Amino acid sequence: MLKKICMRSLLGFPLGITIGYIITIITSLIWGHGYYSPCVPSLVEMVGSEILAVIIQTVFTGLLGVSFAASSVIWEIDNWSMSKQTFIYFMITALTMFPMAYLMGWMEPTFIEFILYFAVFTLIFIIIWFIQYIIYKKQVQNINEKIKKL
Repeated sequence: MLKKICMRSLLGFPLGITIGYIITIITSLIWGHGYYSPCVPSLVEMVGSEILAVIIQTVFTGLLGVSFAASSVIWEIDNWSMSKQTFIYFMITALTMFPMAYLMGWMEPTFIEFILYFAVFTLIFIIIWFIQYIIYKKQVQNINEKIKKL
């Protein structure tokens, strides 16, 4: 299990950076008015330079990737129920995401913004979980059909 966590962490870091970079491109396309915005202005203001803000954000998105990837081993713990796996995975990823989102300035430091960010995070989590559930259910059905044919 520890070996899987380490391997996934190694893969999760560059994957987190890649996803973070893609998000900055998408948000720049939507709100950038033709300009690329690598990070939120409040982070640049807080750290004093854009390059330092980009470096910090790159490290943090890599760490987010580590969190999501490493904690994915939870889905392989067969003696846990699906609801327990889902709850534990959600808690680990949320408890990683929210402090980083706050520190990176991805959400305003207000209660309303926190609730909104939490709602969006939860909605995205549910959508991804549901899509994966359907995919895995179909795979199990295909395997069962093959077993019946044998």
